[in-house]
Parts: sequence; structure tokens; C-alpha cells
Amino acid sequence: MSWHPHTRFVRLIAGLLVCLGLLSACAPVLIGGAATTTAVVAVDRRTTGEQVEDKAIELKAGNETRLLLDERPGRIKSSSYAGRVLLVGDVPTEQDKQQAEERVSKVDKVVQVINRLRVGEPSELGTRSNDTWITTKAMSNLINTKGVPTRTMTVTTERGVVYLQGRVTPEEGERAAKVVSGIPGVKEVVKLFEYISPEDLKKDGTIKEEVAEKNKAKDSENHRVEPEAIPVN
Repeated sequence: MSWHPHTRFVRLIAGLLVCLGLLSACAPVLIGGAATTTAVVAVDRRTTGEQVEDKAIELKAGNETRLLLDERPGRIKSSSYAGRVLLVGDVPTEQDKQQAEERVSKVDKVVQVINRLRVGEPSELGTRSNDTWITTKAMSNLINTKGVPTRTMTVTTERGVVYLQGRVTPEEGERAAKVVSGIPGVKEVVKLFEYISPEDLKKDGTIKEEVAEKNKAKDSENHRVEPEAIPVN
């Protein structure tokens, strides 16, 4: 039985030699993988710091709203983009709705709370499943639409209403909303975009450093985005 380690070692060396021999063939795969990863990061127009902060905000907001509801029936979902937090779901009372907004607004780095909570019984499983399908379909359609920077956008669906967040040009935002409005089951599209101009962008679609700094300064002044509802026929 002592020959088994030796056999594995020989096979390992042989495999390495084969890979080395095919290095020119393997290289494009590795480079392609690296390029794909870079592209994903590059087209998110938030800074790395903003992306980290948004994840932390969502976690803290989730904890605050769970504490608020405690064991009572309700469901609150939060989505943060550049410190602007969207709240959707169902809460038992109007007071809960206001308290949820107050609690989340006090979370570090939050610059705005967009409160779209509904007072009433939690939505049924079928409704939530349909919302999940719409979100998935929306992301798929947006990815396949030329000129829509999907990696810098977030999609949230609640009771057939689709909320779009992101840092986009007016043309990009309009195109995205039009694509989503054509999905079966969508009742309304609400744009929650932070608008920038085409001149603010580099050739690769990322935002210029000086513009990013300007946006950061606006955030510190509690610069708000205004919801823009697009009815669906």
C-alpha cells in the first residue's frame, strides 16, 4: 500500500507538466476570468467605500427593523444605494412605519430614507414569489439591454411595484425603466436614481474621480433623490 502516495505524486507532476505544456491555451481563460472580474467592479459607479457602507447599512437597518417588529407580524426589507435606503414591506401600524424610518435614519452613513412601507397584513407567499420572479426577470432583461449599466443598479420588487436605484444618466434611467415596465405583472416602476451627466463618465463607463468626490460632498449635505413613478399600462 506504500506506493499510493508515490502514484498520486507522479500524477500531480504529470498534470502540472500538461498544464505547462498548454500554457498558451490556458492563458486566455485566466486572463478572460480576470477581465470579467475587473469589469464587474469597474461598472459599479459607487466607490469601494460606498459599496462596503451600503452592505453595513443594510445589515444594521435589518437589525433595527427586526427589533422594532419583535414577534409581531410584519416584514421589512431594506436596500441601500450610496446611503439612500429604500424600505418596503408590511408593518402592523402607521406608528411602526414612522418608527422604522426614524430608526433607520439614525444608522451611520444613511443620508436618506425612502419609506414605502405598507400598513396592513403581510403579503402572501404567492405575492412574494411573484415579486422574486419579477426581480429576476428584470435583472435578466436589463443585462441583455445595451446601454444599461446593470452593475451599478439595484432592483427591488414589492407587490408588483419595481424600484430602481443607481447612479445613471437620464437616458440610461429612462431606458432601464422602459425595459422593466414591459415585464408581465409589473404594476408600476419607481425610479430612485441619482442622475449624472454623460460628461461625468470615463470611456469605460465608470465615474470620474472628481465627480465621485463631488457626490460624496453632496451625501454629507443629505442630498436627496426624488422618487419618480412610471405607471404601467
